[in-house]
Amino acid sequence: MARLRTCSLTWAALIILLLPGSLEECGHINVSTPIVHLGDPITASCIIKQNCSHLDLEPQILWRLGAELQPGGRQQRLSDGTQQSTITLPHLNHTRAFLSCCLNWGNSLQILDQVELRAGYPPAVPGNLSCLMNLTTSSLICQWEPGPETHLPTSFALKSFKSRGNCQTQGDSILDCVPEDGQSHCSIPRRHLLLYQNMGIWVQAENALGTSMSPQLCLEPMDVVKLEPPMLRTMDPSPEAAPPQAGCLQLCWEPWQPALHINQKCELRHKPQSGEASWALVGPLPLEALRYELCGLLPATAYTLQIRCIRWPLPGHWSDWSPSLELRTTERAPTVRLNTWWRQRQLDPRTVQLFWKPVPLEEDSGQIQGYVVSWRPSGQAGAILPLCDTTELSCTFPLPSEAQEVALVAYNSAGTSRPTPVVFSESRGPALTRLHAMARDPHSLWVGWEPPSPWPQGYVIEWGLSPPSTSNSNKTWRMEQNGSATGFLLQENIRPFQLYEITVTPLYQDAMGPSQHVYAYSQEMAPCHAPELHLKHIGKTWAQLEWVPEPPELGKSPLTHYTIFWTNTQNQSFSTILNASSRGFVLHGLEPASLYHIHLMAASQAGATNGTVLTLMTLIPEGSELHILLGLFGLLLLLSCLCGTAWLCCSPSRKNPLWPSVPDPAHSSLGSWVPTIMEEEAFQLPGLGMPPITKLTVLEEDEKKPLPWESHNSSETCGLPTLVQTYVLQGDPRAASAQPQSQSGTSDQAGAPRQSSYFKDQIVLHPAPPNGLLYLFPITSVL
Repeated sequence: MARLRTCSLTWAALIILLLPGSLEECGHINVSTPIVHLGDPITASCIIKQNCSHLDLEPQILWRLGAELQPGGRQQRLSDGTQQSTITLPHLNHTRAFLSCCLNWGNSLQILDQVELRAGYPPAVPGNLSCLMNLTTSSLICQWEPGPETHLPTSFALKSFKSRGNCQTQGDSILDCVPEDGQSHCSIPRRHLLLYQNMGIWVQAENALGTSMSPQLCLEPMDVVKLEPPMLRTMDPSPEAAPPQAGCLQLCWEPWQPALHINQKCELRHKPQSGEASWALVGPLPLEALRYELCGLLPATAYTLQIRCIRWPLPGHWSDWSPSLELRTTERAPTVRLNTWWRQRQLDPRTVQLFWKPVPLEEDSGQIQGYVVSWRPSGQAGAILPLCDTTELSCTFPLPSEAQEVALVAYNSAGTSRPTPVVFSESRGPALTRLHAMARDPHSLWVGWEPPSPWPQGYVIEWGLSPPSTSNSNKTWRMEQNGSATGFLLQENIRPFQLYEITVTPLYQDAMGPSQHVYAYSQEMAPCHAPELHLKHIGKTWAQLEWVPEPPELGKSPLTHYTIFWTNTQNQSFSTILNASSRGFVLHGLEPASLYHIHLMAASQAGATNGTVLTLMTLIPEGSELHILLGLFGLLLLLSCLCGTAWLCCSPSRKNPLWPSVPDPAHSSLGSWVPTIMEEEAFQLPGLGMPPITKLTVLEEDEKKPLPWESHNSSETCGLPTLVQTYVLQGDPRAASAQPQSQSGTSDQAGAPRQSSYFKDQIVLHPAPPNGLLYLFPITSVL
């Protein structure tokens, strides 16, 4: 049995291995066309052969495009016994896909046959066909634009033919030029060309969906020749040749050797190396001399130059630009006007400080390498003595005693500028009035004035940081040539939070007026910190504070006021404003023995800043004061109690509820019918003498020792009620009352306790009343 099972498994494995190959031989796919326009329909059919005996009689054929099953297959049996399934795909939107014919075999899908489908577009017409003749490679190079992607294999070919006319008649054909894959240019070798004969050229594109051709190009190869650029270089200096003028460059070039027999024209372009200037074009250049002098350039400036050429006057293409050549123009003498300003030193009047500023007279005024101050002595004809040679815009030198005028010139390697005379005149003109300054923004200041009469020729405005240093090199100055001006905007070397000293001096013909000064900030900042508070004195309800003002700081706006804030422990805040000249303040109305937090705020026009917090506690009242307060409080309380007591005593309606009225037996109405003798003698029960009872003392219940009279005279009280008998004392009250207190020893001998002795108006009850209650009855009621 196990052997049979092993054989079955072996045959099943062989069937599984052999069936797929046999199934693939059972089916075949036919398609109407494997390549279509993208989006067009396509029809396919799958036929299963009759000799596939291991298949079902009616197998179900499935279609799959790529990895997706396609519904819509129509299945039928043909007359020869084969099975056929036909499917139509309405839109083939894949540029490349595989269509498969399948059967369900077991748990998998078995492919019977598959075919590759392609979809795309026919080739577009190639455009922008152009050709040029390259004399270096001796070939005609043509290029074109292939057009949009076709998604299909597309081939291009450059076709041409020779023609003796205007390409209307086709002559000898030229071998097609086929470019490499992905390229859109091709070269026709020199052996297939006639340089001075027309030829027709076009491009043909072809794929499975169609063919297209570009417009035909008719040309003569030499009409599209492209020359190589000449070699540009500078001209060698010659002793006979004049040096180049300022702002000029002398150039020459060597033409391309293969094109020496071709007539050409060339052009030049240049631009400064510094900056981002665009190219400037110069041309056409003369061809015979092969040299050129380029002028109109900036002096002492480096330039980049390039040249190119073209066949001329016959048709041709421009060559590429030559490699760059870098040259520097020569300098020119400075053409500037020097505005000058001078002052004498206070400690040494013969030492002069001269300042100047160059003002260009032309756009290309030339670079300045330095300045020279000189003077010409009157006794020495033609002698010029230098006083100062510097590259700065100022100079300090001792002025000779006989010198009243000096000359200032600017120079460079090409020469000097025209001399500017500087006259040192002692005469004074009128001063300007109402000089003022104000800030426009953090980096500018406006300075204004009222011009004097007569109007000056101009003004010199100086400004610099204040306080001034020993050197004036940090000052900036400007000359205003308009004598009627009433102000000037300072924008150079102005920074916020800095104090500037501004000086304005009017200038007249060979004279100058006195200088006027003004100080200003372009922007001020708030104080950095407020003064620190100090406690000078303190009391129970006041505190005296003081502070030391901060010294003025540069760039800080002056203080306008102080504000003191104080807060108690209940977070109640108070404040007061003081002027900027205050140095202290006294806080009044404080609570004794209370904690306060105090801080000072310093304010200016630019803002305010808080100082540190001072914490203090007011004083506690002294001991004598506390005693006085307590005495006053006690006196007030006593007066209140007395007043309340008097009020209660005088008001019966409030007296009775508090102190009920107790009847007085001596003043009761009972005395009206008792005999008068009873007033002197106490009322006695029969056989008993007993004083009036005015006080009762109750003994504890545990003291139950028998009294002497309890055992002998008990018969005398038998006539009373039991409750009354218990509390009636035996004996003669008068005798007891007549006995002196010193005879208490008799009672001791009788065995009675000390508190049981008879005293007038006092009785001791023994034992205690039951339940702690005492009942008193008038004796008369008992009788």
